[in-house]
Amino acid sequence: MNRIKEVLNDKGVKQTWLADKLGKSFNMVNDYCNNKRQPKLEVLFEIAKLLNVEVKDLINEDKK
Repeated sequence: MNRIKEVLNDKGVKQTWLADKLGKSFNMVNDYCNNKRQPKLEVLFEIAKLLNVEVKDLINEDKK
């Protein structure tokens, strides 16, 4: 599980902006944000760089 949606909200960044920066469709980023799909490790690092956070900040350690 990831925290991408939470971090985007905290940063005041829209999913459409992230999709544009990643060169991915809005639907793909929306799936990441809703934990319907998990990004590849390389994409996770790119998201962290774009949002100026550590990769660990994008990962939810709880296995609920």
